[in-house]
Amino acid sequence: MHAFIKTLLGYDPKTDTAGLLGRVSAYYGCVEAQGRGTLHCHMLIWIDGALNPNEIKEKVLADLGGEFQKRLLAALDDVIANCVPEDPPDVSVPVPSSAHHPCSVRGPDLASPPDVLRPARQRDLRNVVLKSQIHTHSKTCYKYCKPGEPRTCRFDLDEANICPESSVDPETGELNLRCLDGLVNNYNPTMLEALRCNMDIKFIGSGSSAKAILYYVTDYITKSPLKSHVSYAALEAAVKRLTAQEEDAPFESTQDRAKSLLQKCAYAMISHQELSSQQVASYLTDQEDHFTSHLFSNLYWPSFERFISQHDPSPECDPRRAATDEPDESALEETPPENTDADAEDSDTDSIG
Repeated sequence: MHAFIKTLLGYDPKTDTAGLLGRVSAYYGCVEAQGRGTLHCHMLIWIDGALNPNEIKEKVLADLGGEFQKRLLAALDDVIANCVPEDPPDVSVPVPSSAHHPCSVRGPDLASPPDVLRPARQRDLRNVVLKSQIHTHSKTCYKYCKPGEPRTCRFDLDEANICPESSVDPETGELNLRCLDGLVNNYNPTMLEALRCNMDIKFIGSGSSAKAILYYVTDYITKSPLKSHVSYAALEAAVKRLTAQEEDAPFESTQDRAKSLLQKCAYAMISHQELSSQQVASYLTDQEDHFTSHLFSNLYWPSFERFISQHDPSPECDPRRAATDEPDESALEETPPENTDADAEDSDTDSIG
């Protein structure tokens, strides 16, 4: 990952260098594990000088078909590909990926002559795309489809998803990038040649895309590693063990019982959590679980809240303070009101008639 960030992204805050995507101003990536245990990274990359979605929309709609729109779409088409490269006509071009699994070997020798290297890279890229970027439908694609509804791949990959050229919606300013093969995941050719594994790349150029990505990332990083039925089974087992323990040695207080229940539930959840060998090896070797270009400081808000409460307690947040502020009715002495002249006149008036 460090080689990817330094070489392909070209990120170096000390120099004005640019990578495959331009000059990167910031990045943040989280390492996750798939259901089968393989580790992968979700990364957001900010490009220096890039316009935000609203600015892109305004500039595109202000001059439909203009120079800005043409340059933007050309740049995106150059960076993002989603088709299988054609096989070079020279069938005698040897590449390691033709004889072995493309993801297990390196690409062609970059020191080769240009007339040999060019077709060799094209064939090697084709082999990697065919092995790692082609989507095959499975039950996972349709697990959210309800009975009676049309079966639609939840990854939005389908043979019919073909768009011959990139365009802009004249009404909304939405960018519609070209798609030459509906079953090929988006990729960057140079990145795929170097990484030699499945990848996906997306340009966040509209407000709807930004919201969708934000929802996806938030939902992904906050989802529980345990499925609901597994979690409930673990909690049920913890409660049963606690009940059996209490029969032998009853707890002295409800507070002790609550603490023990929380501990046993936490231990039960942890014991049922599945970790792949890759995750275990990553933790034991102290590998990073995230990659970031900036440093962040943790703000432990409870400590600030306690400090403020000690020096200036709030009745709304501290019931004890609110109770002490209320007057003690039992300590109040009942004193008759003073008989003023106005009260005397009122009493005289009330007594007449």
